[in-house]
Amino acid sequence: MRFLPIMTALLVSASLYLFVFERESVNAISSGDVPADAAETPAKAEDIAERVSVVAMTSAERTIAQAVMMRGRTEATRQVDVRAETGGVVISEPLRKGTSVEEGEVLCGIDPGTRLVSLAGAQAAFAEAKSRLPEAEARLSEAKARLAEANLNLNAASRLAEEGYATESRVVAAEAEAEAARAGVQAAQSQLQGAKAGVQTAETNVASARKDIERLEIRAPFAGLLESDTAELGSLLQPGGLCATVIQLDPIKLVGFVVETEIDRIRLGAPAAARLATGRETVGQVTFLSRSADPSTRTFRVEATVPNSDLAIRDGQTAEIAVESGMRKAHLIPQSALTLDDDGELGVRIVTSQRTAGFRPVTVLRDSLDGVFVTGLDETAEIIVVGQEYVTEGVPVEPTYQEVRQ
Repeated sequence: MRFLPIMTALLVSASLYLFVFERESVNAISSGDVPADAAETPAKAEDIAERVSVVAMTSAERTIAQAVMMRGRTEATRQVDVRAETGGVVISEPLRKGTSVEEGEVLCGIDPGTRLVSLAGAQAAFAEAKSRLPEAEARLSEAKARLAEANLNLNAASRLAEEGYATESRVVAAEAEAEAARAGVQAAQSQLQGAKAGVQTAETNVASARKDIERLEIRAPFAGLLESDTAELGSLLQPGGLCATVIQLDPIKLVGFVVETEIDRIRLGAPAAARLATGRETVGQVTFLSRSADPSTRTFRVEATVPNSDLAIRDGQTAEIAVESGMRKAHLIPQSALTLDDDGELGVRIVTSQRTAGFRPVTVLRDSLDGVFVTGLDETAEIIVVGQEYVTEGVPVEPTYQEVRQ
């Protein structure tokens, strides 16, 4: 039978193993020198082997600025379509879109045509109208003098008639003379008023001609950038025709819409920060809060003004906007530490005082470059940041702690 040779070979192999590799242990046992904790070692090794190794961090609460988050866009502070107020042919070289322009800079020049001649004619008519004023004033003075003389003669005739030294016909003649003098004064006053009206009309014509000439140069209403080419040389501009579109991007506005439950948390002048789709970040202040909600979305418009001296922020870019709304205590943790429990609730795994895994639901306030700010934890918590997906509630863990970056 082969059974006995096989058993003999196994016993010989075991003896050789003990004699070669475990000689010291065999000698110690044979001499009775067994360590006191030798019986406990297998139990400890077994206990450690049952624990799951994880990486944890000790997090303490900190006070942070609470923010109202919204999604919005950038918007030019001002955008104006500069249009012609008078018609004519463009005689200026066009400026190309993207060109920086200063306030008052000429964008489009229009051919004056006969406008200078019209201005000269209006000025001549004004001078002629002014020259008529002294004559009309002199006639009025003369008429008033005649009226005064006629009134004296009437008074004298009336007294003489009362004393019996003048006839009734003389009194009647004096009254007729005074009445004619009064009519002469009224006529002179009307003539003077007509002369003054002529002066005002001529002056209006001069001002209108000058204004029409001023409108031949269409100027930038403010410093900014051309969003379109100016009108081409030789093109005909009608009144109301587009010369160019000018936008102002410094400063620039951040426009967002906030729900009605959050609007009371925002105040004018509150600090606001935004992160654009390109990753660029900028800060400013809230400058406008709408008092009327959008009828379709029931949200309120919020505007913040931010500097843009290098014009790197463009009109219409998507932005995530955060408006400060007070202070609050929170924990800063890596976003990767967030997990879900069996019910789908968002939270983190922690190391309990019994060195087992636990779950705590949290609320995310906002994110940052270093992680996310959450609430719902104790003042100090040991949060599992690596291995949280491999443990459940009550599982023994063996944590290794990493340094917390402040």
